[in-house]
Amino acid sequence: MEAGCSPFKIILGSSSVARRKILAEMGYEFTITTADIDEKAIRKDKPEELVMALAEAKATAITSKLQWINSQEKDSEPIILIAADTVVVYGDAVREKPSSKEEAREFLKGYSGGHAATVGSVLVTNLRTGIRKGEWDRVEIFFHEIPDEIIEKMVEEGIVLNVAGGLIIEHPLMLPFVKQVIGTTDSVMGLPKSLTEKLIKEVL
Repeated sequence: MEAGCSPFKIILGSSSVARRKILAEMGYEFTITTADIDEKAIRKDKPEELVMALAEAKATAITSKLQWINSQEKDSEPIILIAADTVVVYGDAVREKPSSKEEAREFLKGYSGGHAATVGSVLVTNLRTGIRKGEWDRVEIFFHEIPDEIIEKMVEEGIVLNVAGGLIIEHPLMLPFVKQVIGTTDSVMGLPKSLTEKLIKEVL
C-alpha cells in the first residue's frame, strides 16, 4: 500500500520509536497520541492478560482524549486507533521496562545463554463505530552467551531502559548473540505486522 492513499486515518497510541518505524514500514501515514496512564497500577497474573489489559487501558484513555471525533460528521472517513503493549517473560517473571541501569544489567545477564519470550498485544479501535478488536502474540527467543562488555555497552547506551525487559534483539550489538527467534522480530519490537493488518481489516 502506498502511503497517503489509505481510505482511513490512523492514530498510533504509542510513543515507541520501534512501533512508529514498523507502522511506517507497513506503508501507513499516521499521527501519534499517547495515553499517559499509570501502567504499574494495572496488574494481572498472566502476561497475556496483562498486555491486553494495558492496551485496553491505553485505548480507553486515548479515546476519551479524542472525544471530539464523535462530534464530527458520521459519514467521513474512518479513524483507526492502534494501541499495543509488550512484556518480556523470563522464567516465571514478567518483565516490563527496567527501573534502573542495574536492573537492565541483571536482565541482560539472565538472557545470556538462555531463553526469554515476548508477549505483545495489539488492540485496534474504529473510533467512528466503536468496534474494537484485539489479540496477543508470543515469540520465543534463544540466546548465545552474551559477553559482559556487550552488556555494559548496551546498558551505558541507555536505550535498554526504554523497552520491556531491556530486550532489543534488533540492536547491532545484540543481534550476533541471538541464536533463534521463533516468531517475528516485528512482534518482539512491539507491533506484529500481520496481526495488526488483520485487526485493521476486522474493524473497518
